[in-house]
Amino acid sequence: MIKKGIDIFSRVFVGGLFIFSGLIKLNDPIGTEIKLEEYFDVFASDFGSFFEWFIPIALPLGMVLIVLEVVLGVAVLINYKMRTTTWVLLALMVFFTFLTFYSAYFNKVTDCGCFGDAIPLTPWESFYKDVILMVFVLHLFWHRRRFEPVFRSRPGHFIIGAVAVVSFGVGIYAIQHLPYIDFRPYKIGASIPENMIAEETPKLEYTFKGPDGELIESDKYLMPDAGYEYVSSRVANPEKSTPKITDYQVLSTDGEDFTQESFQGAKLILVFYDTQKANKEHIKDIVDLVNGLDSSIKPMVLTSASEGDFEALRHEYQLAVPYYQTDATVLKAMIRSNPGVLLFKHGIVLGKWHHNDVPSSETVNGLAK
Repeated sequence: MIKKGIDIFSRVFVGGLFIFSGLIKLNDPIGTEIKLEEYFDVFASDFGSFFEWFIPIALPLGMVLIVLEVVLGVAVLINYKMRTTTWVLLALMVFFTFLTFYSAYFNKVTDCGCFGDAIPLTPWESFYKDVILMVFVLHLFWHRRRFEPVFRSRPGHFIIGAVAVVSFGVGIYAIQHLPYIDFRPYKIGASIPENMIAEETPKLEYTFKGPDGELIESDKYLMPDAGYEYVSSRVANPEKSTPKITDYQVLSTDGEDFTQESFQGAKLILVFYDTQKANKEHIKDIVDLVNGLDSSIKPMVLTSASEGDFEALRHEYQLAVPYYQTDATVLKAMIRSNPGVLLFKHGIVLGKWHHNDVPSSETVNGLAK
């Protein structure tokens, strides 16, 4: 009875967590691409430049890993080919556990992206999560022979195949448009100026060694002349004392700060991470949008491209819009589209559009009123 209970719990826990993790990533495959690029860049520096070869294929590789997570989760729940499934599960968990340990121990990647932007985890939290998950994966692996499939071969094949096809479809749609749910601080309805301010002031907690050698925690600094020796301190409310947005900055090509200017009135923000990799198919639609704006809406381009590169694109498409420099990481967090379109009013995000969904000027003018 106990063995059966452990078996069921292991299946549900591992399968459910893999499905949940995969679905969170399917919501935003571009986020997984960005995270993989970060890992490959670190590995190229630490282990060898050949890891740079993987950077251009980070998106398709990420999609395969995401869909594999969902498929493995479903496979475990229905006991589908458990001998093969558990081998793949174990290999994937060894890979993930190595990544999270390496990130945590060497402080290389500050967020593994295990649950995307929905549930940010520190590197050590990610590693401990993988260690706990590994225990149950090992249980499934060692006892894989006693798990009987829930469905016969043909229905089982159909379910796994359908899950894979649907997962790829969901992910591809998110890539070609925008995430279904936006978990980032630049989502529609968010106030960027407010998100740049912390909710609370930092609250420090101190650790002291008392007169008798015991460790004492206090929210007040205890004076040495009273016999207390300072040991360490930490911020007790890091989530609320750190702004959600810390790196949004808009600079002119001369280095003048236009950050606050971007929050004044209605602004149509055109985002170009990189003009070399930007999708050019709908830039003319963006130009038409700009030309049809009400005079109360001021367009501005935010880019991380060099001045020469953006000037070339600007003249090629007659994009008569002032442009400013913003960090590429910030731009990718703002919108998963290159180029992408956002509408601000007094710093509040009123709209976001992928380059495949460029809105009409009438739509933007109406939203800005």
